[in-house]
Amino acid sequence: MLIGGRFLAGVGGALASAVILGMIVTMFPEPREQAKAIGVYGFVASAGGSIGLLLGGILTQAISWHWIFVINLPIGIATAYGATRLVEDRPGLGFKAGADIPGAALITSSLMIGVYAILGVSEHGWGSAQTLILFAVSFALGAIFIARQARIENPLMPLRLFHSRNVVGANLIQAFLVAGMFGMFFLGALYLQRILGYDALQVGLAFLPTTLVMGTMSLGFSEKLIMRFGPRTTLIPGVIMVGIGLLLFARTPVDGNYLTDLLAPLLLVGLGVGTSFPSLMTLAMSGATPEDSGLASGVVSTSMQVGGAIGLAVLATLAAQRTDNKLADGAGNLAALNSGYHLAYLIGAILVAAAVVIAFTVLREVPMPSPEEMAEHGQQPAGEPEPAYSEA
Repeated sequence: MLIGGRFLAGVGGALASAVILGMIVTMFPEPREQAKAIGVYGFVASAGGSIGLLLGGILTQAISWHWIFVINLPIGIATAYGATRLVEDRPGLGFKAGADIPGAALITSSLMIGVYAILGVSEHGWGSAQTLILFAVSFALGAIFIARQARIENPLMPLRLFHSRNVVGANLIQAFLVAGMFGMFFLGALYLQRILGYDALQVGLAFLPTTLVMGTMSLGFSEKLIMRFGPRTTLIPGVIMVGIGLLLFARTPVDGNYLTDLLAPLLLVGLGVGTSFPSLMTLAMSGATPEDSGLASGVVSTSMQVGGAIGLAVLATLAAQRTDNKLADGAGNLAALNSGYHLAYLIGAILVAAAVVIAFTVLREVPMPSPEEMAEHGQQPAGEPEPAYSEA
């Protein structure tokens, strides 16, 4: 039932999240306003994460874990109502040009089988016949999907989107970054619960500084930094901070203290994500025409989900293997668990380091308009107050 419910939630989430960035770049074409809108989007996502962590812990302890699903119903209804009243409707292609349903089945099957193969490694091993066959099937389906996209008239994922270095680089960086982040949040929560003995509410409170810093950076500073230094220059320090945070997590002891062992890496990750994600979204959408903005937005959403799903599967599998090996060598249960978590954090840091290399070698800076150019087009330079009113 949980898998079926998550499948339906995934369908709805894909329909909604895949178009959000496309709507933003269409409604806010000017660079400064677009950067501000993407920052607000990042803030709302971070605020949702903060509220979700806290409210989820409260509901789980006070009532039942089932209520973490129920609480989303009124939120979804209010969001749908607000969208119909406040968001301008724009005509799209719809289904008149056809829908690549076979392509959707190919890529979905490829990813599901690949993740299933990774999750089965702890039981069957990397070199087992089952694992190798599943990986082969996954890669074959992915290759067929790409070949299909290159030859059909109305592809699910037009390959022309990947002619831009920034689109390719930003989506690769996002996949690696999200993989490391998901590992930290998921395994970090297990560390807090299974090793330090935190309850559900305490876990939510422990991660609150991260999400608050993310939201503050996204809303208060990302637009100013992007307009002042450009998205590429703003992105790189943010990604590096996430990597340092993961390395610090890999030092957490069995008897860890929140203030001395956890707060600093949590704040670093929050700072890094809050500055890097708005920059990533700006870069990922920079090569898209207005007609392709919805498609580019869907690719951004997909790279995030795929990076998180595959990355978490790999990190959790390797952590479990390390724990099993340590237990077999006679280590204590808590020490073995913590050793597995440390390995996952280190691999996450390596993935983030790969993202930094991609940022330096693949990405190209997107020119931001100068204060003079913004004034010429009637915009205020970043950091200057908007006028209280303007002449009609």
